[in-house]
Amino acid sequence: MTINVLFAATEARWQDYRAPLTEAFREHDLDVSLKTDLPPEEVDYIVYAPNSAVQDFTPFTRCKAVLNLWAGVEGIVGNETLTMPLARMVDPALTRGMVEWVAGHVLRHHLEIDYFLARQQGEWCPRVPPLASERSVTILGLGELGTACGQTLADLGFPVTGWSRSPKRIEGIATVHGDDGLDAALAQAQILVLLLPKTPETENVLDADALARLPRGAAVINPGRGHLIDDEALLAALDAGTVGHATLDVFREEPLPADHPFWSHERVTVTPHIASETRPASASRVIAENIRRGEEGEPLLHLVDRDRGY
Repeated sequence: MTINVLFAATEARWQDYRAPLTEAFREHDLDVSLKTDLPPEEVDYIVYAPNSAVQDFTPFTRCKAVLNLWAGVEGIVGNETLTMPLARMVDPALTRGMVEWVAGHVLRHHLEIDYFLARQQGEWCPRVPPLASERSVTILGLGELGTACGQTLADLGFPVTGWSRSPKRIEGIATVHGDDGLDAALAQAQILVLLLPKTPETENVLDADALARLPRGAAVINPGRGHLIDDEALLAALDAGTVGHATLDVFREEPLPADHPFWSHERVTVTPHIASETRPASASRVIAENIRRGEEGEPLLHLVDRDRGY
């Protein structure tokens, strides 16, 4: 029997995903009709991006699951019309891309590369950075991405502390949780990496009080969500020297407005939301596997907990 899959995303995404999804369905031996326009009552699965025109899920009476193309689900999880299972994207290539970006910028700050780049004027500056074992890294958020980044950094020799809302045990990472754990994690964070989801509980988790708990001169790296940081508090901490440098890949408004102070601040590095992107080929295989599971009565992968918001 043919499985009807609605691709509900932008035209640009359709052009990127049409061929990889078709190939992934073939590899999984799925008989799929993949279209961008199907009668709602005939749709079995929705491959979805939150900026899609589909915002009311009520007409999709036969739909078995909504499969998000993005890792973040804050743009859809609160939709009261979405009553069917919702799966977020956990793409191995997305995880790998995040690991590489985070490791690269942690090493950049650790090796003080910016310091040396600023002194390429014939000035000999024999300033030796500490070893990784002498530079503590804290990661806020121990989901798929935070765990992978933390373990990679631990393998490089950094002492890594990871914070999460609930208790976790992860090989190679010293884990803490709760409010007391957050205070302890911040207090030792010479390099702080933010990889929390966007939820009401994580809004402005890095506010003025949290920034004040960091060791003086700490580096802040945010490839997670722009809403995790109080921008004004961060700028004040940078000006005061409490924070030595901030490398930011995500922002409250994207693209980052041309007149935003982050662009011109000498202690801020801006990257244009490139830390990790879903790759169509590998993401399509994740989607196809979930549809196969749905059709064979197996549990879907990466289901979203509506109460927690991710």
